[in-house]
Amino acid sequence: MKRLILLTGISACLLSAPAWSNEPVKTWSLEECIRYAIEHNIDLKQRQLDHDNKKVELHTSKYSWLPDLNANIGQNFDFGRSPSKTGVIVDQNSANSSASISLSMPIFDGFKIPNDIAAKRLNLQAAVENLNKAKEDLSINIASYYLQVLYNKEMERIAELQLALSQEQITKTEAMVKAGKVPLSQLYDIKAQAANDEVSLTEARNNVKLALLDLAQSLELERSGTEFDIVTPATDNAVNTYMSSIIPPDDIYQQAVTFKPQIKEQEYLLESMKKQLKVAQSYYYPKINFGASYSNGYYHYYTGDVEMPAFADQLAQNGRKTIGFSLSIPLFNRFQVRNSVRQARISIHNQELMMENTKKTLYKEIQQAYYNATAAQEKYLASDKSVLASKEAFKYAEDRYNAGKSTVFEFNEAKTKYAKSLAEQAQSKYEFIFRAKILDFYNGTPLKL
Repeated sequence: MKRLILLTGISACLLSAPAWSNEPVKTWSLEECIRYAIEHNIDLKQRQLDHDNKKVELHTSKYSWLPDLNANIGQNFDFGRSPSKTGVIVDQNSANSSASISLSMPIFDGFKIPNDIAAKRLNLQAAVENLNKAKEDLSINIASYYLQVLYNKEMERIAELQLALSQEQITKTEAMVKAGKVPLSQLYDIKAQAANDEVSLTEARNNVKLALLDLAQSLELERSGTEFDIVTPATDNAVNTYMSSIIPPDDIYQQAVTFKPQIKEQEYLLESMKKQLKVAQSYYYPKINFGASYSNGYYHYYTGDVEMPAFADQLAQNGRKTIGFSLSIPLFNRFQVRNSVRQARISIHNQELMMENTKKTLYKEIQQAYYNATAAQEKYLASDKSVLASKEAFKYAEDRYNAGKSTVFEFNEAKTKYAKSLAEQAQSKYEFIFRAKILDFYNGTPLKL
């Protein structure tokens, strides 16, 4: 009774939710679900921003070769003692207006910039693979939700079948009661069973709605007024359809290790670390910079009998042009460069271990996926035999009950075993399909049903 009240309350809540049935129903295929999720998933959008940030870093590094150009303007007022145009300190108030523009650019920096550009480019490629890995993980997650909906829908059909069998048996039992073949108590018992089947059907329908809700939420579906449903593909002959997916793990791994994004990401990061080592080593080398500048100014004295040239004349006389080169030779830097190089080598070794661990993890995942798929296949084949046996047993029990040779309890027990075998068959079928699609995923085949 408590279970019935709870399910009734759940049904009322679902029915009182915003009605979606006022608008046309759109059925979604697995490919459409995955495509929509990839376009709208927030985590993927954040990873895309990280990818865009790596682009900016690469752009910044590429233009490190360009000159550094700066302009300065100044205005000084001196009172009492102030410098003259010739630099001599005199007793007079003065004002000095100055303007300059300077340029500096690297000529040789120990190959720091080209190696840094290469490292940033590799980091960008690693970010691309990281984004691809996130897309693959999301696709697997969506496929899992999608198959859960299909499984719940099949459970709903099984519940409908059980209720139909019970209702059919009610009609037959009523006739048998009227003919005096069975007592009236058996009619009450079969009606009670039919009521239980109705509760199971209600629960199955609610499970379908909840599974659809989970799938819609995983898609970040922003549709509060549109009913959501999925396409139900043909999955009757699942073993023959997906048998080609069961490939030995070693064969799948040899293929997967060449293109899986998590492996490519680690490879790019390792190469980036090697370039960062060369960046650290560049500080051992001398550096040559080119510099150029132009400056000018205007001087004005407020005291004394010095006659100052006009503004235009001063600008013509006070201009200064400079071109030069500078050489910086590192002699001792408190072992900072040496320690930076050591840290870079440690980072390379650590990245090599991470890549090896990623490869081992991939191989373990493929092994687990293969054995899970083969186990699910065997379970599915066994469930087929169980369904055939329980169906025959139920048919025999039904015939005995209709002939008045058995009780309603024996009939219900056979019907329950038949329903259980159907449920186990549905579960094993969709588990096998999911495991087979996982193997396809590792083998580079897009997820689709």
